[in-house]
Amino acid sequence: MRLTRPMLALTGAVAALALAGCGSGGEDEHQGHGEGPATATGSLEHIAAEAKCTPNMQTDADTIRQAICKKGKEKYILATFATDRGQREWLNGAKDYGGYYLVGRKWVAVGEKKTVAELRSTLGGTLEEGSEHMNPGGSHNRGDHHG
Repeated sequence: MRLTRPMLALTGAVAALALAGCGSGGEDEHQGHGEGPATATGSLEHIAAEAKCTPNMQTDADTIRQAICKKGKEKYILATFATDRGQREWLNGAKDYGGYYLVGRKWVAVGEKKTVAELRSTLGGTLEEGSEHMNPGGSHNRGDHHG
């Protein structure tokens, strides 16, 4: 994966959220079930409006746009990508930092499990979970990992 400054900035933001206790790891039990609304599409501003967020823009580049949003007292990151491939490459790298990811087509919301689960009821998408190595107690951890 070729890391660009915007990708590094967003990965750093994800790491900061994970280290601040805003993320943990594993697959959601509802993932893959046909529950929830159709997955949102569009610009970062459109998706943010659907989520009732006024985005605080952090990165505005050709390949990635990133903003911080608030839901009650919780903060989460909302990012949109120019390509599906760029999104998948970013997710593959970001998941090493743990966290919960609500994934739509060319967009991702990153935050605590409760926050992204609530966003899913509005935005649709699929819940994905970061690495168990950064998320003690996450659903990936079954007590059989020695590391």
